[in-house]
Amino acid sequence: MKILIIRFSSIGDIVLTTPLIRCIKKQLPHVQLHYLTKAKFKDVVAHNPYLDKIHYLESDIQPLMMELLKEKYDYVIDLHHNLRTKYVKMLLRQAFNSRVESYSFNKLNVKKWILTRLKINLLPDISIVERYFETVKKLGVKNDGQGLDFFVPIDEEIKKDDLPMSHSLGFVACSIGGQHETKKMPLSQWQALCKELQFPIVLLGGQEDAAMADEIRKMDEVKIYNACGKFSLNESAHIVSRSRFVITHDTGLMHIAAAFKKPIISIWGNTVPEFGMFPYYGYNNLKSNIAPQSFIIENKKVKCRPCSKIGYAKCPKKHFNCMNKLSVQEILMVANQLVKESK
Repeated sequence: MKILIIRFSSIGDIVLTTPLIRCIKKQLPHVQLHYLTKAKFKDVVAHNPYLDKIHYLESDIQPLMMELLKEKYDYVIDLHHNLRTKYVKMLLRQAFNSRVESYSFNKLNVKKWILTRLKINLLPDISIVERYFETVKKLGVKNDGQGLDFFVPIDEEIKKDDLPMSHSLGFVACSIGGQHETKKMPLSQWQALCKELQFPIVLLGGQEDAAMADEIRKMDEVKIYNACGKFSLNESAHIVSRSRFVITHDTGLMHIAAAFKKPIISIWGNTVPEFGMFPYYGYNNLKSNIAPQSFIIENKKVKCRPCSKIGYAKCPKKHFNCMNKLSVQEILMVANQLVKESK
């Protein structure tokens, strides 16, 4: 049997598919398991030992389709469910006279629209991971409860001298980046947080976050280390794995931290954890059976959130109160308690 899993983007969403990958391969060991994603997310899946083959989408989908048609899949598990994945499934079915069975992930977009527009929550109190498993019910595959996976190759682990000596006895990883501005805490909030946090800090993010990280670092150049743009995704993931705990926006490194079973303080702006993207450790829901190492910080007094299921370049209401009026003291209270527990 040959199965193709499709998830084109992004880092966090792909990491959230890893329990499904592991469970299919372990529970159906005879299966050849393939994965299709965008080439720019290669590092997220390239070292996953449960995958037999990985296909990458470049700018042109036609060469990719020629590659996929040679594989003769029995099943396609569509975890992205958009126009492009529908096109892939249609061509595979046409080529093999509908022999290829496909199962698509239900995004619950109507219920998400109701939540963003009417502020009525009809979404289930489960992680998106649990809903991914609904696509493989017919195959008899069940969630093993072991949580997320992320695999860092040995040659991309950070070296002893990659971080300052001041951080050698432990540090907090702070992920300050994010794909959308409305999911990111403003500079002034991060400055207030890092100033009061009594523990060495490593700031993580992309090159686009380096300037902001420099401004934060100016407050204490010994305590705060700016790693933004200096390390690859796998190297940043290894830094996360070595941290005492992680403070992060709703972003890919949050899910990578959960894969390493790290305590997480997650900061939420215009999106909400009710969408099912909260830190997942393999057993926890959002409101029931809450993970003791997951601390969700959000401004529930702002009536306009969630305003989007993804995010915006700027606040549609122009006040950005979901982040501007977020309680830094609440983050500090949790962080200082985690510092005490980690000593």
